[in-house]
Amino acid sequence: MVGSTTLDAAAPNVVAELADDLSGLDVLAALDGLAGEDLHGMTGGQVLDRTALLVAVQNRVAAELTRTVRHAAVSQAAERDGLRSMRSWLIGHVRVSAGEADRIVRAGRVLESFPVLAAGFAAGEVSAAQVNVVADKVGDREVARAAEQGIDLGAFDVDWARVAAESPHASMVAAVQAFDAALDPDGPEPDPTEGRRLTIVTHADGSITARFDADAVGGEKFKAVIESHVQADRPKGDTRTRPQQQGDALVQVCDNQLAAGNLPTLRTVKPHVVVGVDLEDLVDDATGAGAAELGFGATISAARARYLACDGSISRIVMGPDGVPLDLGRDHRVVTPGLRKAVERRDKSCVFTGCGAPTWWCDVHHLIHWLHGGETSLTNSALLCERHHTKVHHGFRVERQPDGQWRTWRPDGSEILIGPLLS
Repeated sequence: MVGSTTLDAAAPNVVAELADDLSGLDVLAALDGLAGEDLHGMTGGQVLDRTALLVAVQNRVAAELTRTVRHAAVSQAAERDGLRSMRSWLIGHVRVSAGEADRIVRAGRVLESFPVLAAGFAAGEVSAAQVNVVADKVGDREVARAAEQGIDLGAFDVDWARVAAESPHASMVAAVQAFDAALDPDGPEPDPTEGRRLTIVTHADGSITARFDADAVGGEKFKAVIESHVQADRPKGDTRTRPQQQGDALVQVCDNQLAAGNLPTLRTVKPHVVVGVDLEDLVDDATGAGAAELGFGATISAARARYLACDGSISRIVMGPDGVPLDLGRDHRVVTPGLRKAVERRDKSCVFTGCGAPTWWCDVHHLIHWLHGGETSLTNSALLCERHHTKVHHGFRVERQPDGQWRTWRPDGSEILIGPLLS
């Protein structure tokens, strides 16, 4: 059991003891010992040693899982539970994601051709992610082609194991690309579409996770578009992380395309964001969690629906007691194209203090919401980018002064000021 908190001096013994536990399949007891240690009593060096140890152990466990799954696949062990493949068994019986199941099965298959890399994996020197760099590029077809061309897989095996153990993760990617070059010195035909994939996973709350793979040229175009929006939207005091900035930029690109009105027709109409919400929830000031439904099925709060209704089209649908629509009113555009042009000409950019996002990033916000009797007029309108439009629907306030200047207040009533404070 591991119970010492003087890890600097005892680290080799801890490694040996944990290795003995692992070899004796006493993994849970070893983890219980680690979980019982007081991290607050350790020095910085001890915590770092402990972290390195756990990474090595994680690699060894991943290697053993990969080896076990490969044996189970070859021996068709999943048939015992009525399943055809270990991929299906991992997904259904131990709740592994489909992507992770694919990676484990693929890694086990490819490691049979690269025993030195497999040994480094088993020793904890190589990570599952590094093995997957190889597995993503090298399959049965590539191994067969290498044999046909007389390419020595053993040389690549030794090189990859060394790079994985001694170099940054990015170096492994470059090392595997060298195998591609050896397999096909002339390079692949320039068909960029084969390297492009976009996978979108929708979660229970309506949020999404996406993975985008692109060829070098497509990736360059994507990065150029995203970076242009990131660099154009850097307000004073911005505390967003780089991933958050890029995420906002991607949504802004979508906003711009939807607003331009030149996207292909979707389901007989121009693509747009559809929100269904009961009138009672729409006019109520309460947040109303889960009160509105989006066109693709996600649910949002009534407060978020009111935000979207600030600059959109409203359609009235009268529903019967059995849920059947009885009457459909005409579309009513809250902010007309003419009014928007006038607001853009007057405000020229987002009016939230410190922002200045361009007009094509902005919505027309009702200073007094039309739900509460506010007029859809130039004097009751303000141009706000998505982020700051959200802010003013959550306690912030913008106000236009008689001299035409805009001022912004925080929810606590203090004003956001730019520049040095005057005494």
